[in-house]
Parts: sequence; C-alpha cells; structure tokens
Amino acid sequence: MPELTTFSWVLLVLGATGVGISKSGLAGVSLVHVIIFAHVFGAKASTGVLLPLLIVGDCCAVWLVGKEVDWRYVLRLLPPAFVGVIIGWALLGRLDEATFKPLIGTIILLLCIGQLIRMYRPTFFTTVPHTQPFAWSMGILGGITTMLANAAGPVIALYLLAVSLPKLKLVATGAWFFFVLNLGKIPFSVNLGFISSKTLFVDLLLAPCVIFGLVFGLMVVRRLPQKLFDTFLLGFTAVVAVRMILT
Repeated sequence: MPELTTFSWVLLVLGATGVGISKSGLAGVSLVHVIIFAHVFGAKASTGVLLPLLIVGDCCAVWLVGKEVDWRYVLRLLPPAFVGVIIGWALLGRLDEATFKPLIGTIILLLCIGQLIRMYRPTFFTTVPHTQPFAWSMGILGGITTMLANAAGPVIALYLLAVSLPKLKLVATGAWFFFVLNLGKIPFSVNLGFISSKTLFVDLLLAPCVIFGLVFGLMVVRRLPQKLFDTFLLGFTAVVAVRMILT
C-alpha cells in the first residue's frame, strides 16, 4: 500500500463515487474509477482495493432495484463468466494485464459499433444476441476483463443492451450478475495478495461514497428516456474501449 496523500484521498472519493454511478446502469463511467484507482495503487493492486467497493455497490443496487431482475440472462452469463475469471486469474499471476488491454478495448469498440447499427437498423443480425455462442463469448470476455482490470461493466452492459432489456431491468440484471460474480472473485484476489486488512480499511472509509454515487446515478437513470439511456450508455462504453486501446 502506497502512502496516501490528501490529493490521493480526493481522487479516491471521486473514484468511489464513480463506482456507485457505474452500478446505476451507466457502466461506461467505470472508466473513471478504474483509471483513478490504478493511478493511486497501481494497475494490479487496484483490482483488490476496488473489489469490495464494487460488492458494496452491487449489494445496494440489488436492494434498490433487484426485483426487476431477468434471471434468464444472469444464469446464462454466469457460467462462462466464471470460466473467464479463472483465465484472468491465471493470466494475472503470470503476465501484465496491459498486454491485453488494447485487444479487449478493440473487441468492446467493435461490439459498440455493432450495437449502434442494431439500434438504427433493428433487423440487422437480430437473432445473434440471443444465441448461446454470443452469450458464452460475452460471458468469458466479461470474466477475463473483470479479473484483469475490474472493467467488465461495459462488456456486460453491451450484452444486456443487445438483448433489448429495458433500463431498470438492465440495471437489476447487471446488479445481480456482478453481485454473484464479484463474490466469487474474492478467493482469487486474496490468493494473489491484492486484498489485505489495509485495503479493507480504505474500502470501509470509501463505502459511503459508493452508496451516494449509486443513489445519484439511479435518479439520473430513472429520468432518462430509454433511447437516450441506450445511446448514453453506448457512448460511455465506446470511450472506455478507446481508452483501453490507447493505454
């Protein structure tokens, strides 16, 4: 754990608030907290600091909107996602995750383009998002990205957009999916030495910021028309993808 300055704490408060906002359905905002925590703690170590905060956000999201969940998509995505987590855990133990960021970013950007085409040409590859290969591809990619950089939010959001979930169902389904997945990641992060009593103390101090960000984000999401919500989410996700390619 590095020595935290006042400026570092200010950044972490902003990042933790961004965690909450991302859990409200605006998954592309995850760019903010991923970058901030990586800057303060380092790319690998930041994944362990972030994980408990993500779980706090998941718990609150499940409590606030969880009843809107569509369990079909949670159960469809979880098995391949856990396969991806195991792959990501193996890679983290051996390789620098920066090697994979450009590739993952390129894949997400291509998926964004595909979803944008679907939004304005609804008949274009209509059946693809509902196929098993597509679900497994997105699930595995989500598992790898969440283990390498806690950056699976845009991947899963793209999948849930592609299957045309309404915004509150999208938020609730994503919340339940990440709640289960992030709990399952804990043993892997502990094994890699990314979670300790010191990181948990930092998480305890930042948890209220996550809750505030989630409540604020849900207020925004509830007021956005569905089309605007989809476009906004897609735009943020594309920004994340470009950032991953360039860094």
